[in-house]
Amino acid sequence: MMFDDTYKMLDAPGEGLYKEKGSKFIATAFTVTSEDDVKKALTEVKKKYFDARHHCYAYMIGPDKQCFRSSDDGEPSGTAGKPILNQILSKDVTNVCVIVVRYFGGIKLGVSGLINAYKTAAREALDNALIVEKTVNEIYSLQYPYPLMNEVMRVMKEASLEPLNTRFEMDCYLEFSTRKSEADKIVSKFKNLFGVTVTYLKTQ
Repeated sequence: MMFDDTYKMLDAPGEGLYKEKGSKFIATAFTVTSEDDVKKALTEVKKKYFDARHHCYAYMIGPDKQCFRSSDDGEPSGTAGKPILNQILSKDVTNVCVIVVRYFGGIKLGVSGLINAYKTAAREALDNALIVEKTVNEIYSLQYPYPLMNEVMRVMKEASLEPLNTRFEMDCYLEFSTRKSEADKIVSKFKNLFGVTVTYLKTQ
């Protein structure tokens, strides 16, 4: 079975609003690619809504969705962060952080009321965001002597690859990016060229 080498993420942020019994829940969905990005997003939101009682959030990072976390920020356990995270999961997006701030209206909503409020606000923010599909790509470098230039470029052209970070001297160097699902096939073509060294650099 072919593994999935695509993922969905935000191309533009989104906002959502939910009101219940005087309480106001304002949600913002951001693009994040690291936990540092999450900290910056939280700092911005806390500055903007400094007088809100709670700043609850959830995030998911990476094409493999292995890095995630949620926070109830003082709300009863499981009533805020988890419902937000569940909306991220149901939208099947990654590299995203959804922060929901709450202004308390004086009337308690109860556990089910809170879960519904945070879930609805988060869903609206994600619905209002622009979501795009990306491919998981692998980056490789090629090193080869100058006389092999034509053969290397022929393979590059056949595979519709764009040369990156090129250095064409007696010893040539270039990098290329390819979809993960195509990588093994393309790498083996270069390895069949005697004198070409192929090195895996990173996945992005």
